Amino acid sequence: MNLLVALVIAVAATSVTVTAMLVVRRRAPEGSYFTDGDRASGVFGVLATGFSVLLGFIIFLAFQSYDESRSGAESEATIVAQQVQTAQFLPADASVELTGELACYARSVAGVEWDALDEGTLGNRINPWGAAMFKTIAQVDPRTDTEQSAYDRWMDQTSDREQARIDRVHGAEGIIPAPLWIVLFVICGVIFGYLLFFADPGEGRVTQGMLMGSVTVVITLLMLLLAFFDHPHGGGVGRLQPTAMERTIGLIDAQIEVAGIDVTPPCDDRGTAS
Repeated sequence: MNLLVALVIAVAATSVTVTAMLVVRRRAPEGSYFTDGDRASGVFGVLATGFSVLLGFIIFLAFQSYDESRSGAESEATIVAQQVQTAQFLPADASVELTGELACYARSVAGVEWDALDEGTLGNRINPWGAAMFKTIAQVDPRTDTEQSAYDRWMDQTSDREQARIDRVHGAEGIIPAPLWIVLFVICGVIFGYLLFFADPGEGRVTQGMLMGSVTVVITLLMLLLAFFDHPHGGGVGRLQPTAMERTIGLIDAQIEVAGIDVTPPCDDRGTAS
């Protein structure tokens, strides 16, 4: 969701609720539908406080998930770059093959896999180049102490990379369960309905519109913020982008060039097998 869409939603929601308030105001009794305004305000305070505490807690947890996805993407990119270095200490044939597969893994993450995250279609699919690297490393027979050390290091880095990938993709399909969304929308409806009983023809239209409009804007923006954290990947301001992995792709190319390694990645620029 981009800023323009969010703005349109906020304006539309506010327009609807303010219009409803002004319509109800025409037939409302003088002084609102409540005979005891202080008691009614106290009840509204309980409703608003309960909703704000619940929504604030959910937003906090959603932000933590967002931050875990961001940290996972950064860690995964860093580990991939480190594995390129580790691969150079393995037997020559495996070293070249693993280096090419790592380059394809990075391209796939920043390419087709990130598109799937954006569309919410990644599901439980694994990265095919991760499986390819597993098959390659399974055939390696380290003989020297250097190769054995690199082999052990590679296995540790693979485990760390897979965990970082899990952190990156865990929020792709949404972290807020449907029942919680239903509860939040029902509470929003209750609050807006309760506000309509404050309609008072004795007050000005601007005052009545401000009463409803200010509450609508605050609640709508908070709900939009929660929706943003619920799907952290994709386009739009603030959403997670494959910046770290794109930087790693450039780093891998630079490492290959500096080391003078003759490697041709078996994929295109999007990480699709060629």
